[in-house]
Amino acid sequence: MTVEEMEKRLRDEASELAANEPLSKLMLEEQVLNRKNFADMLSVTLACQLAGEVIDRAELEKMFNALYIKYPELLVSACKDLNATVLRDPACTSYLEPLLLFKGFQGLQAYRVAHALWTENRPFPAKMLQNIISRKFGMDIHPAAKIGHGLLIDHATNIVIGETAIVGNNVSFLHGVTLGGTGNETGDRHPKIGNGVMLGAHAQLLGNIHIGDCAKIGAGAVVLCDVPPHTTYAGVPAVEVGHPTDDMPSFNMQQDFTRDCD
Repeated sequence: MTVEEMEKRLRDEASELAANEPLSKLMLEEQVLNRKNFADMLSVTLACQLAGEVIDRAELEKMFNALYIKYPELLVSACKDLNATVLRDPACTSYLEPLLLFKGFQGLQAYRVAHALWTENRPFPAKMLQNIISRKFGMDIHPAAKIGHGLLIDHATNIVIGETAIVGNNVSFLHGVTLGGTGNETGDRHPKIGNGVMLGAHAQLLGNIHIGDCAKIGAGAVVLCDVPPHTTYAGVPAVEVGHPTDDMPSFNMQQDFTRDCD
């Protein structure tokens, strides 16, 4: 779905909902219906969620809009993340819900802006935004981390992604996942996640390890070694227990890891 198509879809959903649910009308008018485009919708929504004692809403909204104009690829990634959330999260019933209500989607988009600031060699505002995201959404993503598009971050609570982590495209995170280091080492010290990987709830991946494309990591697993592509790892410490039954584990979100056992 293009950015323009996403804007129309959100506007159509908001118009229908506002007509049938009076309680939502003011929110929908403020954050969707009275906004000129998708960038404006996303900017005001993130600003409403993140504004507070550190920085006010008007300044945040201005910053988000300016960076969306400068880096339109941020909007393309947001569309892909929004579509991924709708397709993979069974609790999601519309495109409006992730935009306006889901902290996983919102936190990911705010991280993307922090990352843009980081790449401009503006580390202090990037880390300031990271701090606000952590306090407001309960997820902590270092702005230097490199993250692909088409992500689902489900629930988002206690997600931690370290400074040198790399995450591919079409990855799905359940709550409590950590991509962390193993101690106080410096340099390249965080996991590298391939495309199409599914990371189960509270999976802890530690160190400069590589998780192959379309791998599947079990809930509560502690992963300290490389994981080959299209392989299922589970346990503490995690070991190979089989192979995913589908080609793209992150799409189907199958949580029964016993089905993967060889």
